[in-house]
Amino acid sequence: MLPPILIDPATGRLLAQAVADLEAGRMVQAEQGLRRVILAAPKLPQARHHLGQLLYQTGRYSQAEAELRRALATAPSPETRLGLGLALMAQGQYPEGWKLYGARHEIPAMRLPTPKDFPYPEWRGEDLAGKHIVIFPEQGFGDQIQFARFVPQLQAQGADVTLLCRPSLERLFAHSFPGARVLAAAGAVDFPDPDYWVMAGGLPAPLGTTLEALPTEPYLNTPATWPALPPGLKIGLATRGSPTNGNDRHRSLTADQAAQLAAVLPGQVFDLDPAASGARDFADTAALIAQLDLVVTVDSSMAHLAGAMGKPCWVMLSVLGVDWRWLDRASDSPWYPSVRLYRQGPDHAWGPVIAAIGADLARGGIG
Repeated sequence: MLPPILIDPATGRLLAQAVADLEAGRMVQAEQGLRRVILAAPKLPQARHHLGQLLYQTGRYSQAEAELRRALATAPSPETRLGLGLALMAQGQYPEGWKLYGARHEIPAMRLPTPKDFPYPEWRGEDLAGKHIVIFPEQGFGDQIQFARFVPQLQAQGADVTLLCRPSLERLFAHSFPGARVLAAAGAVDFPDPDYWVMAGGLPAPLGTTLEALPTEPYLNTPATWPALPPGLKIGLATRGSPTNGNDRHRSLTADQAAQLAAVLPGQVFDLDPAASGARDFADTAALIAQLDLVVTVDSSMAHLAGAMGKPCWVMLSVLGVDWRWLDRASDSPWYPSVRLYRQGPDHAWGPVIAAIGADLARGGIG
């Protein structure tokens, strides 16, 4: 947590209201309040930290970086280090960003069941030739899919890799990474004693990953089969992400918005929600996607799955809280070359995004 700082009651009330506005998504009011607090107490790290958060959530990454560096100079908390890391990563400044990203595991609310009592060292870039490394899963399905791309790099260094993952990813990962030991991390998991361990999101830093040197070749393929789909244009659709995601209220579509989007999609539309498609796991969903011409999705695991398969995928991004991995670029993703990004404008409305997707499809611009 940020360290407590003594401030006068009026400034404290103003700060509390600004933070409440920020948490409620009232960004204009929150920014006004935080800037008033900073005028009254320029060295108050909490105000600069929260302003940095707000600037990050509204896509002003360089300004967020500046405020978070000022906050960090006064109070080097893990929350501020993580916030700065995210702001840097959103700008593609990966070497420094990855290091700060590690602060996530120092924050109680984000602390994962990491192997803190594991009697083996965390991997920090040591030689892996002839060594066994176990990768622990973290965060959502999309994160695990995104970071799994680094498994072949570890294998190329001569590592014996054990990859732990959520159960619905096990079959897909086991087929996609031959030679790796892929195990579902559900309850007790038995695997040979490793020489090192690493969290999935901790792989890029010791690998020296830069924006220019991302592994971008498609890396997921499925052992599953799916009933043959009818001929003609086929589009997969995902309009909602996990409701447990902190930004889901901004990134997911309402039922009415989803219907508007479906109405502009030509050809046959296939709902990628497993509850609708009947897919048992990601291997099944990948088999369905393999038969499609295009995937249209909000920022969810479907974007990562389609991108990791090299399938044309159009991703709709909210203007608020857009994830660091999509960067501040117009419409492309260095992580997934087959992905095209459609971003909300400053009005926070999905209507123009839906209209743009419909217009591009009418022009036959899949790819």
